Amino acid sequence: MEDDLMAPPARLGHMERALSEARAAAARGEVPVGAVLVGPAGEVIAAAGNRTRELSDPSAHAEMLVIREGAAKLGSERLLGHDLYVTLEPCPMCATAISFARIRRLYYGAPDPKGGGVEHGPRIFSHATCHHRPELYPGLGEADASAILKAFFAARRPD
Repeated sequence: MEDDLMAPPARLGHMERALSEARAAAARGEVPVGAVLVGPAGEVIAAAGNRTRELSDPSAHAEMLVIREGAAKLGSERLLGHDLYVTLEPCPMCATAISFARIRRLYYGAPDPKGGGVEHGPRIFSHATCHHRPELYPGLGEADASAILKAFFAARRPD
């Protein structure tokens, strides 16, 4: 394609895959966040949902898992030209890893006013010391991502 942005249906398809990963995380009792790492040609490199409880690892967020898998597959800590789709605004830890990995574009669904690190909280990419700022595309699949999260927490918080 002359325009290196994928056509909207492809972007939606990748977010649908991230939403599927979020649903699978919820079924495992994890906070339902899913992520998909997409290569420069539009191919899925890695997909995962949160696994913090399963792995007893506070850093096993969906974003961290796909970044680690992608870096291992490529044999490089830099994921130049790669895009990340995630169902929830990344936290500060994940936003920092996204910057260090040199992710090209970040698409995310639901905003996270309490724990986000991109447009809320510390706004990692806005700091002068941030090494790399990905292109940001918030709100992709927001309604579905929000609904999954709300249903998950509503089931755990009695009225």
